Amino acid sequence: MGTGDQRRFRVEVSADRDKLPAPRGLGTWLTSVAPLRARGVVAVALVSDARIRKLNRQYRGYDRPTDVLSFPAESGLTPDSFLGDIVIARGVARRQARDAGHSVSVEVRVLALHGLLHLLGYDHDGDEGTMARVERRLRRKGRLPVGLIERGSRAPATRGRGNRVR
Repeated sequence: MGTGDQRRFRVEVSADRDKLPAPRGLGTWLTSVAPLRARGVVAVALVSDARIRKLNRQYRGYDRPTDVLSFPAESGLTPDSFLGDIVIARGVARRQARDAGHSVSVEVRVLALHGLLHLLGYDHDGDEGTMARVERRLRRKGRLPVGLIERGSRAPATRGRGNRVR
């Protein structure tokens, strides 16, 4: 961000345990590709498949791991607000990276971008392709090979194509 940039957007990244540390530069990367309307703070957590399975069961009623869950905060899009949490499953990300033929770091970026769009209110289940178009534009900007929605038709059984928890 330049000195005159009034946009205030920050990403905080954490990983539970050291099995798959957070990819270097994930927060900086996500900040650089985020839509201009993104304001506030987003927390990204990399967790075990068991942990995301519990969250998926608790909040969505699905007793299986998924790749990414987004938990939007109740606050609005102001510079100091907390937008919400993005939770990414380490094991699912590792398997999806292998299946897609790219690194885990790239996969985590794909999932983080998708999760961010859910936090910003996009919902691919009923928006007539709006989220897919935005994701495609931003993944190109971030030099990602493919977006989560684009490869959705080839999704393995454990993948959830990103899920927003209300």
